[in-house]
Amino acid sequence: MNRPTTADYLHLHFLVLIWGFTAILGLLISVSALSLVFYRTLLAAMGLWLVLYSQKKKLGVAPSDRWKLLGTGLVIALHWTLFFGAARVANASVCLAGMATTSLWTSLLEPLFFRRRLRLVEVVLGVVIMAGLYLIFRFEIDRALGLLMAVFSAMLASVFTIINSQFTRRYSPLTITFYEMSGACGGSLLILGLYLALGWEKLASLAPQPADWLWISILAFVCTVYAYSASVWLMRKFSAFAVNLTVNLEPVYGIMLAWLIFGERERMTAGFYAGTLVILVAVLIYPLLNRKLESKEDFSVQ
Repeated sequence: MNRPTTADYLHLHFLVLIWGFTAILGLLISVSALSLVFYRTLLAAMGLWLVLYSQKKKLGVAPSDRWKLLGTGLVIALHWTLFFGAARVANASVCLAGMATTSLWTSLLEPLFFRRRLRLVEVVLGVVIMAGLYLIFRFEIDRALGLLMAVFSAMLASVFTIINSQFTRRYSPLTITFYEMSGACGGSLLILGLYLALGWEKLASLAPQPADWLWISILAFVCTVYAYSASVWLMRKFSAFAVNLTVNLEPVYGIMLAWLIFGERERMTAGFYAGTLVILVAVLIYPLLNRKLESKEDFSVQ
């Protein structure tokens, strides 16, 4: 692994800043959250295909894995629909505070997927994060629905992250993402068709305004294709620990950007910021404690 430079560290933080900007972009686009997911994943799948084609990467995967990857894409589509929906029901700050629980969900769900025991440190930090959520609920009860949607979106994010950890052993990350974006696009299109049939969506409301295409393109090509491709490249220089620790700052950057862009609309109560701080401290300290725990386990094995 090559030693990362200062420019590499700045690049990594820039990518996290981009990901923190996605909730804000969702508020700037006029189409419904589900329609937004369809357009984003359609353009992202096309962009990823061009990247893979230019790099002469093979798209072949085992037939059984292909369907699993496409199915995982449906999970991603539901995750993004709830994510953008949460930002609209509440606001970007509440949405990002709920998404900060992704690490909690991962620590709770990984033992179920891989059949290992739950660690005490994960239980304790889980209780701390729940306390932070309680503070937010208590002081922002009128935004409770948006926070619940964001927390459920975070759970779905942890599910597809855990699933992807298995596929990365066999396929390149860009190939995985291409199939998942294709699955998310197809899944969101099917759900849109169902919504139209049931009268929950109107055909006229699905067409983006001219200005929307700029924001949707940024979501697809900058926040998805570029940011993901760049993060894969940076993983050659950074450890997974360093990347995950930095990505945990996404809610911080996102909430700061939301306040700068929307001003009073994003101003929250002191209870919200106290609860969010509790969640972020727990999320940021977890990788440090987990790393120390793993090093002790490795030493005991020796």
